[in-house]
Amino acid sequence: MQRLDLATIAPTPWKNGGGATRALACWPPGAGLERFGWRVSVADVAAPGPFSLYPGVDRQILLLQGDGVHLRAADGSVDQALDRATPPFAFAGETAIDCTLRGGPVRDFNLMLRRGQWRGALRVWHGACTPGESPAGLCLVLAGHWERAGEAYAPGQGLWWSTPRPGAPLRPVPGGLDHPALAWVALEPEI
Repeated sequence: MQRLDLATIAPTPWKNGGGATRALACWPPGAGLERFGWRVSVADVAAPGPFSLYPGVDRQILLLQGDGVHLRAADGSVDQALDRATPPFAFAGETAIDCTLRGGPVRDFNLMLRRGQWRGALRVWHGACTPGESPAGLCLVLAGHWERAGEAYAPGQGLWWSTPRPGAPLRPVPGGLDHPALAWVALEPEI
C-alpha cells in the first residue's frame, strides 16, 4: 500500500507535447509510456488540441475541475461533452480525439489500461471502501476529508496498491462541509 499526494508529484509533458500530466501510479513501476500495463494520472488542460494516441490502450477519463470539455473523433466514433457531473467516459487510445474547452482550463483524472493485460473501472465513490480488496488499484480523495487507521487524507491525497491486501477501510470524516468523494480505481490482470 503506497500513499500518494498530488501536490508532491512533478508534472511531465504529454506524449504529444501538448500539455502536462502528473503520474499518480503505474505498473510496473517506472514503466515508460510504451511499456506500462496500467497507468493513472491527473492532467491539466489549458488549451484545446488533440489527445495523445495510445494504440492498444483502453482509456477512461473523469473531469475534476473546470467548465468542461468536448471530445470529438474525426471518424465520428466519439462526440462527448464532459463536465463535473458526467460519469467517467471510456474510449480506445488509438482513436484520434480532439478536445475543445467549454470555458477555461480544466483538470482531469485518467486511467489507461493495456488491452489484453489489465481490465478495470474508474468510479466516483462517496462512502467507506477498503483499499487493497482488488488485485491492484488506486483511490484519490476528490472532496471532503477521509481517514484510514488513524491517518488523515485531504483532497489530492490517496493510496495505490499492486497486490490484494485488504486492511482498514477508508472512511469519510463526518461533519465536513464538502460532500465526500473519491476517484476509485479497481484493477485486475487479464492473463
